[in-house]
Amino acid sequence: FDALGVEPDFEKIRYYILLDSGNCRKLEQVGPYRLIRPALNAFWKPALPEKEWKNADAEFIRDSSGHGKWSNRNRLPDQWEAVWGEMIMRIKPTNFGHLGFFAEQFRNWDYFRKNCQDMDALNLFAYSGLGSLAMAAGGAKVCHLDASRGMIEWGRENLALNADIPDAVRWIADDVNKFVNREIRRAKEYDLIALDPPTFGRGSSGQLWKIETDLPKLVENCFALRKKDKPFTLVLSCHSPGFSLLVLERIVKDVMGKDTEIVGDEMYIPESTGRKLPSGIGIRAIKNC
Repeated sequence: FDALGVEPDFEKIRYYILLDSGNCRKLEQVGPYRLIRPALNAFWKPALPEKEWKNADAEFIRDSSGHGKWSNRNRLPDQWEAVWGEMIMRIKPTNFGHLGFFAEQFRNWDYFRKNCQDMDALNLFAYSGLGSLAMAAGGAKVCHLDASRGMIEWGRENLALNADIPDAVRWIADDVNKFVNREIRRAKEYDLIALDPPTFGRGSSGQLWKIETDLPKLVENCFALRKKDKPFTLVLSCHSPGFSLLVLERIVKDVMGKDTEIVGDEMYIPESTGRKLPSGIGIRAIKNC
């Protein structure tokens, strides 16, 4: 049910589609609404005719502070639903230009659905919960951790929209480093840990996060939470400048050992034109016991 207590019309919910990209922008169909948002690495020319872009309902214009505003041709509602990665998502346009999901995560979600049976999984920097829902859909018991209480509520809303996904998620609002350190002291153990860290951020009580100084120690602490008698999987994605695929591999192997099996690739969003929009990098590291 939405904020007004009205049940969504699931028969009318439409899919997310990346229609086109170019000139450092992307054109997206997000359910019933067509949006333009920044894509700062889309240096090429758009493939679709200009009239397709002119039909957009709204465009997010970013300012020098990293914030911005929505310029609406047609008024957008405060929230609506769309489908992506086999899940119904609650969409809420924010003042940062975000919508409540990162489409490039779809391959990780697919991996979770297929490989999490009977696992204890921990999802860090977990945002609006779609990765956690994919883990639960795959049969895992999930601990979802994000510093924002608003994101925790958003995750609960997404779970309520997906009746086929088990309610197997423990929702926690806390600073990532503080929580992981407590889990170590409590001798908690996990089969799989996923993290999608920001470049810079603040925890629930204002704790500072800088990826260049905090990520190596966090990876070390995540490895300390593994079940020692079972294979352990770390799923790490990154969008920060300077963090290449080789950088992530070296950070992880320094902690997990040179014999760690690592699969890495550039993350992307498939485009209706047949092209792909690169959107960060990701690795999956597996340490056999």
